[in-house]
Amino acid sequence: MSRWWRTARTGATLVLGAGLGAAVTRLWSLSGGEGEEERDGLLSLVPVLPVPSVHAKDLQMSPGGSGAMMKYGFPSLANIKTRQSYVTSYDPRTRTASWVIERLSPASLNGPSDRKNSEFKEDDSVHQFHRSTNADYRGSGFDRGHMAAAANHKWSQDAMDDTFYLSNVAPQNPHLNQKTWNNLEKLCRSLTKRFLNVYVCTGPLYLPRQEADGKLYVRYQVIGKNHVAVPTHFFKVLILEQAEGKGVELRSYVLPNEPISEQIPLENFLVPIESIERASGLLFVPNIMKRTTTTNNNLLAIRDK
Repeated sequence: MSRWWRTARTGATLVLGAGLGAAVTRLWSLSGGEGEEERDGLLSLVPVLPVPSVHAKDLQMSPGGSGAMMKYGFPSLANIKTRQSYVTSYDPRTRTASWVIERLSPASLNGPSDRKNSEFKEDDSVHQFHRSTNADYRGSGFDRGHMAAAANHKWSQDAMDDTFYLSNVAPQNPHLNQKTWNNLEKLCRSLTKRFLNVYVCTGPLYLPRQEADGKLYVRYQVIGKNHVAVPTHFFKVLILEQAEGKGVELRSYVLPNEPISEQIPLENFLVPIESIERASGLLFVPNIMKRTTTTNNNLLAIRDK
């Protein structure tokens, strides 16, 4: 059994509880393609929720502008910062974001911007005692993994530059960052061909594991003199806005911060959105999500497939 599989299975069990975790383990053991034209299987069970009533004139803004993200509500309200291309909640304890929300559309994905013109930089808006630096990552063995991806904001060089603030990155396994995580980012961008808007909420998770003594521990590495926390997992919650007010489709993924074979379909990392909320203390799309028995059953159907 591979190391990443043990970590992923353990994380699922501990986040969701033994019973739910076992069900998610069955989900992750499924095989099959991740074709976006395929509407049966797991993705056919992803819940569709009504779009909140918002006038179009209220959303007139730049292609990747952050204002539109407010209509679904923020996962939390602590230490919120707004950039041209995303909105984030910063956690000074971990020196990383708690979450980052960005809006993707065909207009935001195209433009003259080039990441070769961008450089990772300290976030001066964060107190110097609470920020990470490039020196923290140097020689650590971890990539500076973007939460809001640079390639999502080609519409403006300034917007792309904003994604290189170190408050928008977290220590990420290089293989994960450059392979499977990159593939997930590409999947998010591809969805702009089918949905009116694609909202992506990304963040770190620090999940407990059962150790040799049978007890549960939350253990994670820290790097650099500023003790930047290394997440055990990462999540992405996708809010897929359908055209003509037909509804909002939700998808949520959790990936371990370890190498993952690219042969494993991304669909295998779909998890119930409640599992991420329970693990992170966040509440997603609070403006439209009614946590009722009906909604929970729809989400559990993904898990039990």
